[in-house]
Amino acid sequence: MSFWSAIVAIVAILAWANLRSARYRSGHPLAGQPDALPANPAREREVIELRKRVEVLERILTDERGTQRLAQDIEALRE
Repeated sequence: MSFWSAIVAIVAILAWANLRSARYRSGHPLAGQPDALPANPAREREVIELRKRVEVLERILTDERGTQRLAQDIEALRE
């Protein structure tokens, strides 16, 4: 291994270690701390609303309905 290859390897290892420690300090879920994120009521409400929208979209895609009912469902999503 040449001198410059060793330098590149050392820099890569240090960069990886720095990213890993920054992720751990931030409480990122992939850092091995699944419950690191505090409860956030606004985020939970948004998730609930998004799930409702996904249910409507699934129903629109799977049901055999007329175009008027489809238009009503799309308008309901915009509200």
